[in-house]
Amino acid sequence: MTTFPIKRLGFFTRLLDQVDAAERYRLATEQIRHAEKFGFDSAWIAQHHFHEGEGGLPAPFVFLAHAAAHTSRIRLGTGIVTLPLELPIRVAEDAVVTDLVSGGRLEVGVGPGGNLTAFTTFGLDSDRRHALFDDNLALLKTAWSGGTLAGGDKLYPSSPTLVDRIWQATFTESGARRAGLAGDGLMLSRTQPRPPEAPQASLADIQNPMLDAYLEALPKGVEPRILASRTVFVADDRNEAMRLAEIGLSRLRHRLASTGNFTSGSLVGDLIRAMDVHIGTPDEVIASLQADSTLQRSTDLTMQVHSIDPPHPYILRSIELFAEKVAPALGWVPEIKAGTRQVA
Repeated sequence: MTTFPIKRLGFFTRLLDQVDAAERYRLATEQIRHAEKFGFDSAWIAQHHFHEGEGGLPAPFVFLAHAAAHTSRIRLGTGIVTLPLELPIRVAEDAVVTDLVSGGRLEVGVGPGGNLTAFTTFGLDSDRRHALFDDNLALLKTAWSGGTLAGGDKLYPSSPTLVDRIWQATFTESGARRAGLAGDGLMLSRTQPRPPEAPQASLADIQNPMLDAYLEALPKGVEPRILASRTVFVADDRNEAMRLAEIGLSRLRHRLASTGNFTSGSLVGDLIRAMDVHIGTPDEVIASLQADSTLQRSTDLTMQVHSIDPPHPYILRSIELFAEKVAPALGWVPEIKAGTRQVA
C-alpha cells in the first residue's frame, strides 16, 4: 500500500455548526479537545468577518487563547488571518500573548483575503490587498524579530520564534513562490476554482505546479513546510455519510449551478466532485486520498468537514476514524506513540 510522508496531522474547524455563535465556539473547542485526545498535531481556525455562513469568527487570537486553556499539547493555528484588514502591530502583540499563554503552541497562517466586501466595510481598497499584505507581513516580521519600529519602539512582550511559524495561504503559483522566497510555510486550500481552459482539472493538477514554484524558491537549507487542507468526512457507514453529504452540500448547489458542472446525473455526486470531497468509510477515504498526488509532497495534512458540515457528534466520530484508521494508512505516526517526534 502506498504511504505518504505525512509528518503532522491537523484538524481545521470552520465553526459552521447550525447553532448560535456562542454554541459554535463551545462546540469548536470541544472538537479541538477531541482532536488532541486522538493524537492530532495541530488545530486550525479561519477568520471571517461579518458572514455567519462563512464561519463568523472575527477574532481568532481570542478564540485560540480560550482553546489553549482547554488543551495542553496540540498546536493552535490561524488558517488564516486576513492580514490586509489588520493593524500589523496589533496582530503581532495579540499573537505573542496567545503564544505565551499557550506555552509556545501558536502557528500563524496569513493571507490577502478573499471576501472583497469586507475591504469596503473596513474602509480599504480591495485592489490594494496584495500590496497591503506584503507591507503588513514585513512589519509583522520586523516586530517579532525585535527590530526597531517607527518611533523607536520595540515589541513587548516578545516571541521571536514566531517568525519561523508563519504560513502563507495562496491560490496561485506566484503566491507559492512568494512564500518560498520568504522561507515561510505554504498553505494549500481544500478546493479552489478551476481555470476556464481546464474545467475538469484535478486539484493536484492545479496545486502541484504551486508546489514546484514553492520548492524552487525556498532558500537552501530551509526545511519545507507544506500544509494541504482537505475536506474529509469519514463515517462508519457509507449510506449515512452520503445522507449527511446530501444535506450539507445541497446548501452549496447554487455554486455548482453557476459553473454548469453537472455530469454525473447525481446532484450530491457532482457536488462531491466539484468541492473535492473525500467521503465514505475509512477504506474509501484512504483510497481517495491516496489518489491525490499533492499529498505525497506535503508535510502536513489537515482535515476539515466543510463543506459537508455534519452535526457535531458525526464530526467527533470523523475525527476518531481519521486518526485511528485513515491517517496511519497514509504514513502518519502520532506523537503520543512516537514519543520523541516534535511539531515544527
